[in-house]
Amino acid sequence: MNETRRDRDAEGRARNARPRDGLGRPLPYGTPGVERQPEGVVRTPAETLREAQRLLDAGMPFHAHEVFEDAWKSGPEEERELWRGLAQLAVGLTHSARGNTAGGARLLRRGAGALAPFSRSGPHGISVHGLSDWARALADRVESGPTVDAAAEAPRLLG
Repeated sequence: MNETRRDRDAEGRARNARPRDGLGRPLPYGTPGVERQPEGVVRTPAETLREAQRLLDAGMPFHAHEVFEDAWKSGPEEERELWRGLAQLAVGLTHSARGNTAGGARLLRRGAGALAPFSRSGPHGISVHGLSDWARALADRVESGPTVDAAAEAPRLLG
């Protein structure tokens, strides 16, 4: 890889080819990393939730965020904010585990806010109230405390 030029995918789009760790941080070229989530995968809501929960439980919230992002981009318009809110929760956990407590807390609260309109319906069995409570409590903790362990803090998506 010529380090003065940007990595490109097969279609010529800028795409960083550096390996990443479990929290999505770039590693030096040639270093073994965690396999990336494929982009643009269309899944059913149940498949999305199952895969995202697996990644969260494994301490890989950055990768779970990518799964939610696929759902938000491919799902029905009326559910986009739901999936985007879940993606924000995963990114908030990612930042909190990386030590960016201010950014983590902000994203956790933003994600909880994005889920609020879905609190009555709990679509797809998602525990909207439980996730919102989890996100706000974690945001309060990370603002005043140490970096968190992503796997230990993984939320339960289904209620």
